[in-house]
Amino acid sequence: MNNIETAELIPSAPNYNPDAVPFTVASSDVQKMMERYQYSEEIRKVIEAEKLLPTGLLSRLQASYPQHSGLLERRQFLFNERDNYTGLKGFREVSSILEANGVDIGYTADRELFVEVYRFLATRHSLNSIDWDNFETDAVFQLVMPQPGMINEKVTQAYANAATAEERTRIAVAYQEETNPHDGNQQLNKPWFENSEGEVEFLDGSQHKYPQCQLVFDRTTQNCFSFCTYCFRHAQVRGDEDMFIQKDIAQIHDYLRVHPEVTDLLITGGDGGYMPVNRLEQYVRPIIEDPALLHVKNIRLATRSLTFQPEMILSHKYDKMLALFSDLRDNGVQLAWMAHFSTPRELLNPSTIAAIRRLQNAGVNIRSQSPMMNHISLFTHEDGSVDVERSAQNWIDLAEILGMMCISFHSMYAARPTGEHHYFTAPLADYQRVFNLIYRSLSSINRPSRHLSMTISAGKLAIMGYSIINGEKCFALQFTEARNMAWMDRVFMAKWDESENKINLLQPYEGEKHFFEDELKEIEESLAAALQARLA
Repeated sequence: MNNIETAELIPSAPNYNPDAVPFTVASSDVQKMMERYQYSEEIRKVIEAEKLLPTGLLSRLQASYPQHSGLLERRQFLFNERDNYTGLKGFREVSSILEANGVDIGYTADRELFVEVYRFLATRHSLNSIDWDNFETDAVFQLVMPQPGMINEKVTQAYANAATAEERTRIAVAYQEETNPHDGNQQLNKPWFENSEGEVEFLDGSQHKYPQCQLVFDRTTQNCFSFCTYCFRHAQVRGDEDMFIQKDIAQIHDYLRVHPEVTDLLITGGDGGYMPVNRLEQYVRPIIEDPALLHVKNIRLATRSLTFQPEMILSHKYDKMLALFSDLRDNGVQLAWMAHFSTPRELLNPSTIAAIRRLQNAGVNIRSQSPMMNHISLFTHEDGSVDVERSAQNWIDLAEILGMMCISFHSMYAARPTGEHHYFTAPLADYQRVFNLIYRSLSSINRPSRHLSMTISAGKLAIMGYSIINGEKCFALQFTEARNMAWMDRVFMAKWDESENKINLLQPYEGEKHFFEDELKEIEESLAAALQARLA
């Protein structure tokens, strides 16, 4: 690096020692990145005009985390012809491209069974993020590509032995009944209200479990950019009959007007990033203009587009969406972009970095909330025991990178008991050990904003740590969200268990029930009766 480049990178550092911090990314490297990613002339101009890839930032990221970075990689991408690959046909096309390039991922029957049960979709960006020279241990490979051992051996063997494609599909459809797409009694969270005619209306595409936050599953968000193999909402993207889907936007506003406790509208799916700008404006314009909706302070957009399709944010086609985000900011409504980063690798590429900075320039507050999933962001030794140090380091590095990118580390949570839970989960005792190491290794400003939690019907239940009572070790638990918010005030104890991976199955330290169980039963029965009356 010459003196001119150095001075441009750190103009306010007269005592800078060029040997102390190895800044390694120059302007010429940025040009090579854009060539490698095959950016259109339009995207190149956007990046350059809006200064979305400053060499100072790229150099610091590269120098700090070269082991995770793809910034200076030069190998050619394998996937260039299509924006995404979907379904069984798309999966086979991906496999064919890999085989043509000398990569044999094997286990065809296992993987195709998973595709038929849960679907498959992967973007060019996500597939090109994978290190195909070491794909078996690559986190993004585990995230988007089905793996052997996910579905039990008996079903997999029957699928492999089936004589026809029709028989294989029948086996996959039958297995779908066992996938538990609505864990935590999600169907009980459908809200209702009495309209101006005195009639009761149910919101079929919404959930309102906690007072301050209402979830919306809009009809335009029932898809994803890539499908996560651990998907907690596979009923939505699979198109199950009991999926949540909101068609009427005015109904949401009518509900909000009679529920002043709601401060946050969370648009999710599928992927909230799929919503077109004209549709989003129909949701947010009344929130900006109607005094009766003044209590709605935050619009949350739950999306993984920064991991799977960041280039869309760099196009001029996205300018109208950015203008809407700026309009929200100028009217005192926070647009919280709820990203889901699980690994440093997802962040350290030019497309994601540029997209993050473009969103931030429009006043978007990006926050990251992610599950700790075995094989992706939690790792084990050869004997199957959790590698606490390696697992924690993944999250420590991720947290520091989020801080460098001015992204809030919102929360971490344990695998929910849906889909192939056995493959992605680990004992809660190990989850706690990993989280404790993460928490005490980070400065307070970069720590996750709440302790590791797991969603159950009662709410979001966090492991606060452990305690020793009368010489006996026990879990210390506390709700961070609850069906009765007063439950959040109480820390309570559960018996220590080295093998249990579901938090609702931990045994009370004292007595036969946890303090909230009787009231929870009453709440669930009341909600179930109301829902049954609606469906009758």
